[in-house]
Amino acid sequence: MPSQAKYLFVVSMDVDPAKEALFNEVYDKEHVPLLKKVPGVYNVTRAAGQDFNFAMGGKQEKKVHSAAKYIAIYELESPDVVSSKEWASAVEVGRWPGEVRPFTSNRSHAMYKIG
Repeated sequence: MPSQAKYLFVVSMDVDPAKEALFNEVYDKEHVPLLKKVPGVYNVTRAAGQDFNFAMGGKQEKKVHSAAKYIAIYELESPDVVSSKEWASAVEVGRWPGEVRPFTSNRSHAMYKIG
């Protein structure tokens, strides 16, 4: 089923290796479920970067992942979703703000319009 999303909000970050298991647990079980309840959030996809081989111009090249390790892609109705009171409230609930966020680094936030 095609998404209703008109925008993609992409968040990337690294996390202290000692907190990586907690980061993934909280992101998957608390943070994402809370944000998916925010009006205008249609879906969230998480991913972790990895090295890969790339073919172009008849050559194979090994690519070493050099960007932030983790990304989350939020499918949104509007850029206004991430400045809403519901979003602001959801990002401050649970273990994320006190036990996880302080151990993240190299954070980036970007908004993309689809089509």
